Amino acid sequence: MEPVFRALEITAKTLVKVQGLKVTFLDLDKLPAAGGVVLAINHTAYVDFLPAALGVHRRGRRVRFMIKSEMQQIAIMRFLIKHTRTVPVDRSAGAQAYELAVQALRDGEVVGVYPEATISRSFEIKTFKSGVARMAMDAEVPIVPVIVWGAQRIATKGGPRNLGRSRTPVIVQFGDPIAPGGGDAIEARRLADHLRSTMQSMLADVQERYGEHPAGAYWVPARLGGGAPTMAEANALDAADSAARRDKRQNG
Repeated sequence: MEPVFRALEITAKTLVKVQGLKVTFLDLDKLPAAGGVVLAINHTAYVDFLPAALGVHRRGRRVRFMIKSEMQQIAIMRFLIKHTRTVPVDRSAGAQAYELAVQALRDGEVVGVYPEATISRSFEIKTFKSGVARMAMDAEVPIVPVIVWGAQRIATKGGPRNLGRSRTPVIVQFGDPIAPGGGDAIEARRLADHLRSTMQSMLADVQERYGEHPAGAYWVPARLGGGAPTMAEANALDAADSAARRDKRQNG
C-alpha cells in the first residue's frame, strides 16, 4: 500500500487543483502495465517530475526517481526517500546508485531518470549521457521516453516562479517503448543517441500541439522565437556554473 507514497499522490493532485493546472496526458497506454521500465524524461523545470509521476499513477503504477544524494541532508527528504524507495545518487560514488536502480528495474519497478542530468536552460534536448541506456541494457527492460512541456512556466532555472493559481497548461506525452538490445559501450552510446533523437522529435510534436508560444517569452525556445538562450548560450552558462562550483569547493 505504501502509505507515504499514497499521501504524496494525494498531495500532488491537490497541488494541481490549487494551481488550476491544465495537465493533458497523451498515450499513457504506451507505458507497460507491468514489469521494469526506464522512464526517460526531458528536464526543463524544477517541477517536471510531478506531472510525469501523475501520468504514471494514472496508468496504475508508481515511479521511483533517481535524485541527488544531497537531498538526504534534509530531514523530511531523508524520510521520503526511505519510504518511497527513491534512489539517491552520489555523483562521487555513482556505482552503488546504479546497482540499486538496476535491481529496482529487475524487480519490476518504473525508474524515472533525466538523461540530460540537469535542467536545459534552452528548453531543447541536451546531450545524453549513456547511463540510461546501460541501465536498460543491464536490467533487460525497455525505455519509455516522456516529454513534459509547459512545466518550465511554473519554475525553472533562471526564470520567475509562477506558483499561484496560474492555470498553466502542461502536456505529458508518453512515447513508444524502446527495446534495450544488448552489447557493449558502443551499443549503449547508439541507444542513447537513438533515445535523444526520438525525444527531439517528440518534443517538436508536443510543442506544435501546445500551440501557445509568445514571441520573446522567457519559457519559449529561441528556435520558436522565444527569449530562452540558444543551446550554445545555455551550454556556456552551464559551464560557468560548473566552474563557480569548483572554485567554491577549492576555496571554501
